[in-house]
Amino acid sequence: MPVTGLSSASTTDQVKAAYDDNASYDVDGSISEAQIFLAACRILLRRIPAAARQGDSLSVEMDVAQIKEQHDRCLRWLNVQSDSGRGVRFTDFGMFRQ
Repeated sequence: MPVTGLSSASTTDQVKAAYDDNASYDVDGSISEAQIFLAACRILLRRIPAAARQGDSLSVEMDVAQIKEQHDRCLRWLNVQSDSGRGVRFTDFGMFRQ
């Protein structure tokens, strides 16, 4: 069953699943997938440390920088999609007072 909404009650595994399941938002052209992906990125960025140490070895579960990059890319994509729905605007200075 796909994750359709994320909240603080969502497990990290559910958030990761939403991240993976909705990573193709731009290929699918889906704003709702992009919104879920964006939420998953934000939750992961909050929950996952930049690095974790277990004993003497350094272990990193997910690349925080990559998640941040994907978050920013998704946000830009969403902004383009919302701007394209507004239509073309023209500026008219016909009534402009000098």
